[in-house]
Amino acid sequence: MPAELRERLIELFRWIDPGPGSTHLVSDVSGWWRDPEVLAGLGPALVAPFRAARPTVVLAPAVTGLLVGPLAATALGVGFVPAHKPGDGRLPAGALTWAQSPPDFRGRQVDLAVRERHLDPGDRVLVVDDWVATGAQVRALYDICAARGAEPVGTAAVAVDCTPETAAELRIRGLVTGAELHG
Repeated sequence: MPAELRERLIELFRWIDPGPGSTHLVSDVSGWWRDPEVLAGLGPALVAPFRAARPTVVLAPAVTGLLVGPLAATALGVGFVPAHKPGDGRLPAGALTWAQSPPDFRGRQVDLAVRERHLDPGDRVLVVDDWVATGAQVRALYDICAARGAEPVGTAAVAVDCTPETAAELRIRGLVTGAELHG
């Protein structure tokens, strides 16, 4: 990955204080989407560590995964499959394969669903997201892959903030670390 991209990702990132009553700061990655050079570089940079694994499809969770997933798929020249969450109000019609994540960094368990007709047995799946904090959603997406007979080849994330052990276990590669963004 070009050093300039890493530097721009760090520079354009912000922590926002949501105000009274909040227990934590909120990450603001909107600067990444506003910068055309970052957008152009994200797809190729995310997929670079996984090209040799020859993914046949990219899978990403709603909501911000739906931004970076297509960038990665385009860079690989493969299709894209969105993973839906019931809370976003956009569940697709038709047969779905579901999985529930283990508790995330806030203790929430997230339900994810993929249209069965878009994830085939034998697919080699690259999971993509903007941020991996615990790997909980990655685990759920890997469970969906297993249920469909597809093989996850790893996960590409813009920011990786999980433990090194989790990153190694789930084959997560990132462009920046949480420590770099926590500054």
